[in-house]
Amino acid sequence: MIEAGTTRRALVLMLGVAMVAGCKVIPKGAPAPTPEPSPGESLPQDKARHRVALLVPLTGSNAALGQSIANATTMAILDTNAQNIRITSYDTAATGGAAGAARQALADGNKLILGPLEAVETGAVAAVARPAKVPLITFSGDAQVAARDTFVMGSSTTQSIDRVVSFAIDKGVTRFALLAPKTEHGREAGLAFSAAVRAAGGTVVASDSYDRGNNSILSAASRLKAKGGYQAVLIADSARYAAQAAPRLKSVGAASPRILGTELWSGDPLASSTPALRGAWFAAISDSRFRQFATSYTARFGGAPYRQATLGYDAVLLTVRIARDWKPGSAFPYAVMADPGGFLGLDGPFRFLPSGEGQRALEVRETRAGGITVVSPAPEKFIG
Repeated sequence: MIEAGTTRRALVLMLGVAMVAGCKVIPKGAPAPTPEPSPGESLPQDKARHRVALLVPLTGSNAALGQSIANATTMAILDTNAQNIRITSYDTAATGGAAGAARQALADGNKLILGPLEAVETGAVAAVARPAKVPLITFSGDAQVAARDTFVMGSSTTQSIDRVVSFAIDKGVTRFALLAPKTEHGREAGLAFSAAVRAAGGTVVASDSYDRGNNSILSAASRLKAKGGYQAVLIADSARYAAQAAPRLKSVGAASPRILGTELWSGDPLASSTPALRGAWFAAISDSRFRQFATSYTARFGGAPYRQATLGYDAVLLTVRIARDWKPGSAFPYAVMADPGGFLGLDGPFRFLPSGEGQRALEVRETRAGGITVVSPAPEKFIG
């Protein structure tokens, strides 16, 4: 459980707090970390530092995203002046994929893996790393890949839905509807939505689904509109699809039904530029510290970071905290990961359940003409 407040728990990430409070700009002329050898080459013996592997795509269609995350890990190492951590990047888009990158990382002696990005990659990496007793901190938000040795750091749709439903209930909404795609993500979102509404004391009174095509979603939205009887409808898809469906569900300026979205809307200008989506609510991690991070990142690397780059930065902050209780060459301190007080990163507080599933503090945003407004700030710490 999480609550708002101004007092930070003493057990938040040590050096990360200073950086979060005021993102330090690293001059472009600052020395970079010692270059790592390319995967396949032998790494020098290093008994004083933890050898940590970063698994991200460095080639292919997602290379820019992977490089942005890798740059963020470099920033975190420099910002914290971590002397006992050595990070080597491995390309999950190279021949052999994520599993091949993991095998090389293990051969090089890495004892912790940060990444990969996707749930399917995470499963493949875990299958390689588990026999070697090397844990993962994955950037995926899919709780289904979580395990005692696989910690899910990404933000999940389930948590986003829980948060926005709870907020809607607090505002007097009791009757809900669902519009979801006929995909695995849509199915999971539907299950999460039903569970969240039921747990909060509401009722799902109508639902419809669609294939991911313009005509299908328009028809589904029209069918759902005809059913009526609900005060709010969750569109469990990206802002692009929500922008298509919303005009069929409500008139511009109408107060009801309230449109609800997920974390997939975060950063998408369509959420605020679509008139029929004005007044919609969705939950996501806070962007307040990201703006400071982006300024620092741009000064260091000469370009803007991807929004997901903070995952790399926060993973290093977490590794720095872990290293306080982890002597190089010793067993990984799983007890640290189970700290109920959690950790603090650029994206706010986060913690891990015994199952490996991550929990994050989310804010609720409302789409308005010309922009997005935070209507319920993210809690500042965990309780219980």
